[in-house]
Amino acid sequence: MVGLAGCGGGGGAGAGTLRVPGESSRRVTVEVLNASGRSGLARSGARVLRQAGIDVLSFANAPAAVGTLDSTRIVVRRPAAGVGDQVRRALGVGRVIVQTDTTKLLDASVFLGADFAPRLEFHP
Repeated sequence: MVGLAGCGGGGGAGAGTLRVPGESSRRVTVEVLNASGRSGLARSGARVLRQAGIDVLSFANAPAAVGTLDSTRIVVRRPAAGVGDQVRRALGVGRVIVQTDTTKLLDASVFLGADFAPRLEFHP
């Protein structure tokens, strides 16, 4: 009986329905890729986005095939209202491009270009 109560099996209101984490307020998920040619920029970009409440799933250098970018690109992978604009506002730069890719389990790929200059608060 104790095990059932702890798992929501008490039979009260909402019995039989499972809550999915994040279903009430959908979070934007992104990958951050450094295409600027400057070392460490992906980590800084990830911090900026996380401070804005965006869920960064991974950060790394962009593939060599992308080359070095002068300007940041925000590539929307799953069409959801305002995803690209939300990421652009958090970064302060970027051009939003919609390029649907259902194989990527995220909302957007962020390719940081040379125009990205992080505004981070420093802490001890």
